[in-house]
Amino acid sequence: MDIGTIRPVTIGDEMRGSYLDYAMSVIVARALPDARDGLKPVHRRILYTMQDMGLRATGSFKKSARIVGDVLGKYHPHGDSAVYEAMARMAQSFSMRYPLVDGQGNFGSIDGDSPAAMRYTEARLTRISEELLTDLTANTVDFTDNYDGTLQEPIVLPAGLPNMLLNGTSGIAVGMATNIPPHNLRELTAAITYIIDHYDQFDDISVDDLMQFVTAPDFPTGAIIIGGEELREMYATGRGHLTVRARADIEEMKNDRYRIVFTEIPYQTNKVSIIERLAQLVREGRLDQISDLRDESDRNGMGIVVELKRNAQPQKVLNQIYKYTQLQTTFNVQILALVDGEPRTLNLKRSLQIWIEHRREVITRRSLYELAHARARAHILEGYLKALGNLDAIIATIRAAQDTEDARGQLIARFELSEAQAQAILDLQLRRIASLERQKINEEYDTIVARIAYLVDLLESAPKILDVIKRDLNELTDKYGDERRTTIDYHSGISFQESDFVRDEEVLISLTQRGYIKRSPAALYHSQIRGGKGVMGMTTREEDVVDHMFSANSLEHVLFFSNKGKVYAERSYQVPEADRNGKGTLVNNVLALEPDEKITAIAHVENFDSGFFVLCTRRGYIKRVRIADFSSVRNNGLIAISLDDKDQLGWVYRTSGDDHILLVTQRGQSLRFQENEVRVTGRSSRGVNAMRLRAGDKLAGMAVINASTRTLLVITANGYGKRTLLDEYPLRGRFGMGVRTLAANSADGKLGPIVSVQALSDQRADITVITREGMALRTPANEIRLIGRATQGVRVMNLSDADRIVSVAVVEGQLIDVPVSEAGDLIETADDDLVVDETLTVNDLIVDEPIEDVLDEADDENVEDDASDDEGGDFPDNALDGWQPDDGSDPQNE
Repeated sequence: MDIGTIRPVTIGDEMRGSYLDYAMSVIVARALPDARDGLKPVHRRILYTMQDMGLRATGSFKKSARIVGDVLGKYHPHGDSAVYEAMARMAQSFSMRYPLVDGQGNFGSIDGDSPAAMRYTEARLTRISEELLTDLTANTVDFTDNYDGTLQEPIVLPAGLPNMLLNGTSGIAVGMATNIPPHNLRELTAAITYIIDHYDQFDDISVDDLMQFVTAPDFPTGAIIIGGEELREMYATGRGHLTVRARADIEEMKNDRYRIVFTEIPYQTNKVSIIERLAQLVREGRLDQISDLRDESDRNGMGIVVELKRNAQPQKVLNQIYKYTQLQTTFNVQILALVDGEPRTLNLKRSLQIWIEHRREVITRRSLYELAHARARAHILEGYLKALGNLDAIIATIRAAQDTEDARGQLIARFELSEAQAQAILDLQLRRIASLERQKINEEYDTIVARIAYLVDLLESAPKILDVIKRDLNELTDKYGDERRTTIDYHSGISFQESDFVRDEEVLISLTQRGYIKRSPAALYHSQIRGGKGVMGMTTREEDVVDHMFSANSLEHVLFFSNKGKVYAERSYQVPEADRNGKGTLVNNVLALEPDEKITAIAHVENFDSGFFVLCTRRGYIKRVRIADFSSVRNNGLIAISLDDKDQLGWVYRTSGDDHILLVTQRGQSLRFQENEVRVTGRSSRGVNAMRLRAGDKLAGMAVINASTRTLLVITANGYGKRTLLDEYPLRGRFGMGVRTLAANSADGKLGPIVSVQALSDQRADITVITREGMALRTPANEIRLIGRATQGVRVMNLSDADRIVSVAVVEGQLIDVPVSEAGDLIETADDDLVVDETLTVNDLIVDEPIEDVLDEADDENVEDDASDDEGGDFPDNALDGWQPDDGSDPQNE
């Protein structure tokens, strides 16, 4: 430019050009990461400087001020605060999924505390950050001049790990911004392995294929992602938004109070700010059910405790907290990075491809670098071998030479050596001519030749380079990989459902009287011989017993019916899983129950396409509802049946419309009638009378009889049970007293009241018995004696004096292996434990073949009643209250 020359410039053009120059400078040199190593210039310079200073993961720490000074003086001519803040963030375990700097001292906290001044803290590289710098000196990447041209710095790092998606980043440029969430190393490795294995069909790889492995971001702070179609959109387009919710546990306190404990909060939120916001909402009266609020976080983990007032519904309060605070936030995703120096929005597939192509170039350049060095070394070793083969002549030539130059020239001319070989021979130490040293030279040469052949073959084969990428990455994943911290809730999903990732298996779901629920694989309850003591089934609280236990498929829908006649729905796999002896999770954590609401009946179905539900109450009301009426159950439940004040729902079963219903009371009365005697009604109806109950008696169970059922299993509280052919239960009309299903007066004596009734099919089945003290016994159903209807049964489980059976579940279709050595004991135990009614003969008890003769008194025991219209006839509900036989005996069983 000529000094003094005046150049006319339009102010608009000058502003436009200057602004674009500034914008590109911010975009390229400050705000956006490179898609290959996922680092901004400041982060790259910090890591490179720390490596140059020798701050390895196994070395000593250096003052942060010294590191920042070197970065500023050599590569990054900006403010020291910007460099120190960037370095501090790379050391924060709550900011980086896999921290790149190992900090010593105060580097800030999740409460929003700032790091201590750089003169007080120290730092060094982490092991995983060294993997980003590996092979940096092997000509794997290009270098450029620093800001003053005195030093060289790398344009990009070799990046042995896909750091851009691994740790994520955020930055605001001019007119654009990036916000990349972190991910789990194992999931990224699985996706990259899949791409490499299908690289020939790369264009056919879809986002759904990759989302088999990369299910969602994995934040360092854990929490829960409310996923669904948003996840697919994010990975398909590189843009989207995620709802992130804090992890909360609802815990029971004394005096029927609850507390909510938040153990994980959303990524990039401030714990102190959240607590202050909660306190403000309580003062304003917007969260009026909170009685206390405190921070119980310590070195073992986070704990924001919210104690609720008595009768507060914890699930509703939790929803309000999510609505009004940052315990539920939206994470806006924008995967924007530099590709060939230009900003590009990248989807999941393209992001992984860029890293793979970068690694291909790194490995290719590394191999070429190593090949050149290997060939140079092989050339020297070839000279050594020539010298060792002509050792005497070589020594004589060197002795005869006037000086080094003369010796080198004669060696080159006489032995056809290169200048480098001749110089190496001149530099050869005398000890190298010993026999062992000569052997080492030969071995080294053979190794070098083999390495050269490998490198040449590798460079000529693109698939082999991809295999090296895959192998190296899997080795690093085995070293640094860990489990996912952030869980995914797919409730809001449309086409992408959590059930796609759930294992299809049989599970046992149990619920205690105090409301602790759990799901366990059915295989955990090993089969035992009848009469065993069982194993510990679950650890319950003091005075807590198992109330419900049933077998279901992990993908089925579970409907929970409460004492208030409401129904709640969840999938089996959404019930929290626990070990066999685990206590479980409070059911209020799973269902939005009211404070005084309790689950009294549970049913499970595969779908809602067809069939009916038959609902029966403890006081003997029964109704039939179409299953389709329960296909859309709200989170806060639906009305399933209208109840009287003192009544509660006891049993719910699925029926086909042509089945029979069999009701059994605690004292041993049973009634069988056709299902269609109960008309189909709406959800909110009360139903009709089902069975007449004697004074003091209650319904103990209900069974559905269809073409596949053959026997009825009855279990009593004191551990006795029996199987009886269903043919022995005559078909009668609804609202009768029925016939005996247990020997007279036995329910009040040794056997105890009936606690469970199960209809069994021909399919082989196991029964799992749970006791009040938490013991569980799983035994084959066919090991329980097949005997007459009005008998007492055999011992199913040995109980302690204070223990009682409270729940029974049936798992059908399980193969059971009984050791041969135990078969004899089984037969002896069966014979010893058989308890026969004194009024019956041994011939009446047919064990191993169908019962041909129905007991004579069976028909006499039936009490028919014509008052069985849909409204229960004219028979009043309390007609049998206080009923007593004239002579104190039961006339139906004399």
